[in-house]
Amino acid sequence: MRFMMFMIPKVYQPDTPSAERAVKGFTPSAESVARMMKFNEELAKAGVLISLDGLHPISKGARVAFSGGKQKVTDGPLIEAKEVIGGYWMIDVKSKEEAIVWATRIPAEDGDVIEIRQVFKMSDFPSDVQKAADNPRVKAQVEKRK
Repeated sequence: MRFMMFMIPKVYQPDTPSAERAVKGFTPSAESVARMMKFNEELAKAGVLISLDGLHPISKGARVAFSGGKQKVTDGPLIEAKEVIGGYWMIDVKSKEEAIVWATRIPAEDGDVIEIRQVFKMSDFPSDVQKAADNPRVKAQVEKRK
């Protein structure tokens, strides 16, 4: 079963005091990255790691909202969000319980949050949805990137 674990760092959360928030030019400390890489190595050694990445702060991003058939683009740094993803791990484990065990081992900082979400398999969908999702060009592009 594939699960995505999302890191929602305290430094990206709106309730965090402004002096503790990620600002322009933010990067995590070398010590924090070293702890995280040790954890990532454990995932890799266990054979459960599929992919992972850290994300720039939302101030460098954009949001596109859809309403009434129109799109509204909000560019950073003025984006307001309740929770902002700072990175993710895609893992392949036997159960949600095993994903939770891995999440509890993440060397997170006080106030960080990890969200765990199972990834759909095509067999989770009814046949009409499977048929609608069957696109050979998309499959080929995904396979090419692996």
